[in-house]
Amino acid sequence: MRIADSNWMQIERYLQDDDRCVLPIGSTEQHAQLSLCVDMILAERVAVEAAEPLGVPVYPAIPFGIAPYFAAYPGSVTLRVETLLAVARDLIASFRRSGFRRVLLVNGHGGNQPVAALAQELMAEWPEMSIRWHQWWNAPRTWAEVQRIDPLGSHASWLENFPWTRLDHAPAPDGVKPMVDVGLLKACAPDAARALLGDGNFGGAWQKPDADMLALWKAGVEETRDALEGPWPTRS
Repeated sequence: MRIADSNWMQIERYLQDDDRCVLPIGSTEQHAQLSLCVDMILAERVAVEAAEPLGVPVYPAIPFGIAPYFAAYPGSVTLRVETLLAVARDLIASFRRSGFRRVLLVNGHGGNQPVAALAQELMAEWPEMSIRWHQWWNAPRTWAEVQRIDPLGSHASWLENFPWTRLDHAPAPDGVKPMVDVGLLKACAPDAARALLGDGNFGGAWQKPDADMLALWKAGVEETRDALEGPWPTRS
């Protein structure tokens, strides 16, 4: 359930029986012809659909992440590493204060990986907490579905082109874009990265049939739900 659909008294009652919550983490950055908010949209939606049958509250997605390499694309924004870590730390501290003890972080953007290390640090600091890091799109079963559909899937390609991340006024091009040299890309400052990438798609087909995308989505939701169900560590 979305935390936005609850009041504090309902959460207080929920915490009498369960101590799980979900925090999606996204980013606002270029995704070629797709929405700038692809990562936020997908992280929050997969979290909500996964948690709904379990009645576990899902917080609004953090809409901003670590994406300095896209700084030359208008509309893209980035947090400094220390800023995102500070925000994540403060949020998890607030969850802990409320009474949550099991937190699933559903990540939608690869650049946010430093938060996974923070989770380990926080569990050492607060041993009563269990914090699970879940990158929904490349979790094992979901990634196997990606490979079944097309092994060549990357940032802003078909892999992120769902009915709910498309823009009606910006249809996808036809065909397949050659894969960018990712090693070279990682060595580029923002202006050089834009010159190398062009539209922003790292490579692969721009779009796949909706039947394939819905099958991929189903795998992502189910695997995210499995992560939320556990098993979780037994606490003393």
